[in-house]
Amino acid sequence: MQSSLPLTIDRAAGLPLHLQLAEQFRAAVLDGRLQAGHRLPSTRDLARELEVSRSVTQAAYDQLHAEGWIEGRTGAGTFVTDVVPLQPAVRRRTQHRPDADAKLLTLRPGIPYIAPTPDPGWRRAWREVSTQSPPGGYDDAAGIPALRAALADHVARVRGIACGPENVLVTNGTVHGLRLLLTVTRQPGDRIAIEDPGYLNAVVAARDHRLEIVDVPVDEDGLQVGALTDAAAVYVTPSHQYPLGGRLPVARRNELVRWARRTGSLLIEDDYDSEFRYDVAPLPALAQLDLERVVHLGTLSKTLSPALRLGWLVASEAMVDRLATFRADAGDWPGWPMQAATLAMLRDGYLDQAVRRGRRLYADRRTHTCAVLSPYGQIVGQDAGLHITLLLPDDADDLRIAAAAREAGVVIAPLSEYRRTVPGPPGLVIGYATPSTTDLHRALTILTEILSRR
Repeated sequence: MQSSLPLTIDRAAGLPLHLQLAEQFRAAVLDGRLQAGHRLPSTRDLARELEVSRSVTQAAYDQLHAEGWIEGRTGAGTFVTDVVPLQPAVRRRTQHRPDADAKLLTLRPGIPYIAPTPDPGWRRAWREVSTQSPPGGYDDAAGIPALRAALADHVARVRGIACGPENVLVTNGTVHGLRLLLTVTRQPGDRIAIEDPGYLNAVVAARDHRLEIVDVPVDEDGLQVGALTDAAAVYVTPSHQYPLGGRLPVARRNELVRWARRTGSLLIEDDYDSEFRYDVAPLPALAQLDLERVVHLGTLSKTLSPALRLGWLVASEAMVDRLATFRADAGDWPGWPMQAATLAMLRDGYLDQAVRRGRRLYADRRTHTCAVLSPYGQIVGQDAGLHITLLLPDDADDLRIAAAAREAGVVIAPLSEYRRTVPGPPGLVIGYATPSTTDLHRALTILTEILSRR
């Protein structure tokens, strides 16, 4: 069936209908059949023309809006954006073996999709900053007071942490907050427990501070609290264990906090991927159980962009004061323009909009990725986040598979990269957020060809 737009649906094709529409729309813009500023029919009218449900056309528009191809104008309708991606030059290539100049397709985890055109909410925030004069002196080392208050409201609303601005310290992101915390609170030789497999940057930070790392196994529910031994601190990703994806259940959270109270240990909660759940609402943060024992680390890296280098640390007032005092001496805190822009985005609801848009986009990609890869192993961690982990048979060599994929033009992470001393099956940690939808399909096709030859 064809509409007045250059769009056709094929119910016999393997690609979902809304992805067919989105793919054809991109092609029509790139080859000039659809021009910038073209007003699009409503989702209801387009659904009627194509004889499909409105949910199909709405999902296609959501996808295109998330990628920056279309924009809504209040009271006017939906239009093709006035800035579109440059169509890449066509290169001749052999079967899935890119030449030296070809761009690799990245399926590394933890990197969000960045639309090729800036969102109106993003532009509004920066226009507002450009009309303000910078502060006359140095900023508060803990962060702009108004931003700390807005972040306190944000984490209270979306993560259930009862706190005020005095509990919030603005950081340059999760790793920056972790390193600051380790610098101020830990001594060389202190023991820190870290999930295994787990976040490599946390391991590197601990080693840089000359801490003794205690590897703690994880299972389908996350950190195995019963395996904890004596440690001055525990680094944990309870919302979506990285990289296997378990969600620490309430009973284990309570057990972990009781253990920390008993031992005097500091719990460092990396709130990894808490924004993107596709099954149920996220559990409240670990920090809401005991802000005296838990330090909570959050970031905008997954919701907006890793390049922003802005996040937050939530802790007891005494801990925040201690960290801010150190930073005042070190001169190490985010600059005023980024903080002011973040404040505008929080105040105007742009961050919430970005999260809602991201959930719709990533939920579709997750479903497609799981459907394509499920014949090749056991998929875990698919209920949240920006990646899934494909567990492979014990005789598989995930390092070799990752190397073959890179040779074919696709970058993926072998699970063995995340393991240290705790044994476990081989696997692939596959991010589905970063590439365009078209590139995601291409990358998965290449990957399945490699897996089928394993």
